[in-house]
Amino acid sequence: MEIIIDEHAGFCFGVVKAIDTAEEELEHNGTLYCLGDIVHNNAEVQRLRNKGLEVVDKEQFATLGEGARVLIRAHGEPPSTYETARQRGITLIDATCPIVLALQKKIRAGYEEMKQCGGQVVIFGKPGHAEVIGLCGQAENNALIASHSSDIDHIDFSRPIRLYSQTTKSKEEYNLLTENIKRRLAESGCNDFIAYNTLCKRVSNRAVELEKFALSVDVLLFVRGENSSNGLYLYEYCKKVQPRTYTLSDWDEYDAAWLSGANRVGITGATSTPRWLMEDIGKKIARCI
Repeated sequence: MEIIIDEHAGFCFGVVKAIDTAEEELEHNGTLYCLGDIVHNNAEVQRLRNKGLEVVDKEQFATLGEGARVLIRAHGEPPSTYETARQRGITLIDATCPIVLALQKKIRAGYEEMKQCGGQVVIFGKPGHAEVIGLCGQAENNALIASHSSDIDHIDFSRPIRLYSQTTKSKEEYNLLTENIKRRLAESGCNDFIAYNTLCKRVSNRAVELEKFALSVDVLLFVRGENSSNGLYLYEYCKKVQPRTYTLSDWDEYDAAWLSGANRVGITGATSTPRWLMEDIGKKIARCI
């Protein structure tokens, strides 16, 4: 049996930047807090905890004293987080992904435009997701969230709309959402609508790469964290291409029955999955066969 690790798999550059920043800070300055898990992967979070990174939630963050050093992860944060840090004298180490940062600025500008004409900012994203919380904050938490391409009944189609997407959502679903909004606007007679392409090209391009890889193997193991948005999208995409695709977050979820009759086994993952974890799973499988 041949076990192949996807050569394109591993962290996106935004996550690499955040993790590199965390490790550098820990090495040179000691104690470092992170506002939420640095990446949606428990194995990587634990690895960094072992190095001294301490994860805090919003409530704990608000109690930190002056001089505390806190990492802003790649997902970004709303303006309220920066204001809390200013008031409490907290030093922020900002590792927001440049793509997310650019999106935040677009939404802030779009919201100011919509306030002038009574329009709406709509964000295609997962409610409660760290990135979406940060994006909504740019619109003073007045943005409308569309969870799915069909989730549009709460939008007022008689008013102007500016549409944006969480960076890690499905391109196909976003395009379908755009068409659904256009159709409803046409019915209402309003034509003031702009849909901005704010999807991360790294995630979109991964789908094309993964299709080729999935078709080249008999069984595909997709390693992802349970809370990874891009991981869910990419796993479901692979499943359509290669029916024998199975998902796991770590070795303890592996099932040897998945590989029955397979000659070529591929291992890949989300852009939030560390390559070392995929390689580790591959080595353990090799020892078992």
